[in-house]
Amino acid sequence: MTNIVHLDVPSRRLPRAERAAALMQSFARHRRFGDDVFWLKENAELLNILECTGAPVSEQGLAAYQGFYDKVEKRLQFFPQYYRFLLSICLDLEDLGMSGQKGPALADWVARQGFARAELSDLQRMEARRLMTRRGVDPLAEDAGLEDRMRAFIARSATFAMPNKKAAYELTHAVFYLSEYGRKDPMLDAETGTSLEFTGLLAFLEQNADLLAEVCIAMRYGGFDVPEVWARWLDRHTHLFEVETGAPGLPQDDYHEFLVCNWRLADTGDTAFAKPVSAERMAFFRPEGGPGPLRELSECMFRMDDRSDDWGKMRATVLDNLSEDAQAVVSWAETSCDRFGAFFQGFARADAAVVGL
Repeated sequence: MTNIVHLDVPSRRLPRAERAAALMQSFARHRRFGDDVFWLKENAELLNILECTGAPVSEQGLAAYQGFYDKVEKRLQFFPQYYRFLLSICLDLEDLGMSGQKGPALADWVARQGFARAELSDLQRMEARRLMTRRGVDPLAEDAGLEDRMRAFIARSATFAMPNKKAAYELTHAVFYLSEYGRKDPMLDAETGTSLEFTGLLAFLEQNADLLAEVCIAMRYGGFDVPEVWARWLDRHTHLFEVETGAPGLPQDDYHEFLVCNWRLADTGDTAFAKPVSAERMAFFRPEGGPGPLRELSECMFRMDDRSDDWGKMRATVLDNLSEDAQAVVSWAETSCDRFGAFFQGFARADAAVVGL
């Protein structure tokens, strides 16, 4: 018999600045091209994460964006509908070390054009204000109640006890903007902590690492404790990501989930972007796994005309109607935080009979 010994030799990990440079070169030069709005979106997200986590960035990494930076005024003048992406990329590049001071003039021009006043939502107005005030310009100086309106929205925890992706991501981004990405106290109340826990429970039940990572970051920015069960699951999930290098085409990948999962690691002081990365074209794929039990749980509750909103009374009946895998995830979810019972009261929708029906 032949014994084969497998040696677990760790791959060589690039220094932090070199990892950042490889990501910047791949995203800037190899995943998408030209003035594609998806290029703007991807690169704005990457640079924002590098900037707000204080990542060291080399001249090599910044050089990948020199062509963009040289013509950012022309792009902004011709593509004003993308002003938030364009301004975000410009400001982050400067704050990461790019030589140049275009940010103040661009922020002033955007404010004078009134783009922030044309936004359709308070969240978009908050993002616009956050961007321009980084260079000392408030495009909405007359709107003194903007932040308080957002705090009122995210403090209504009942909104976040039911699946609603748009509301969930607006919650996390509102906390990002109110806290200046962890740089100041966002002045959140306990109800907003409940909103974040409810959203985190929905994300965990769905096994949605993208949303759950954002929730965990927002909880830390807001001064709330992150459930250990969620943190451990995200640690494992992030470690199991696959990075493919040099693919001939760009498939639909999970780049955003890869970015925010590693952002969460960086935010906790752990090593982010530890996977081998390259300055070539890269694609990112989440670990294989079935969907979480959120849909199964929702369908189970919908079929119960006599359902109660008391988890203690409903627990045995609900679990008996779920698959074995779903039972396990629901059991982990209920032990992850103390507010699962309160979450279930809203999720069950047991006392919301429509008048007249």
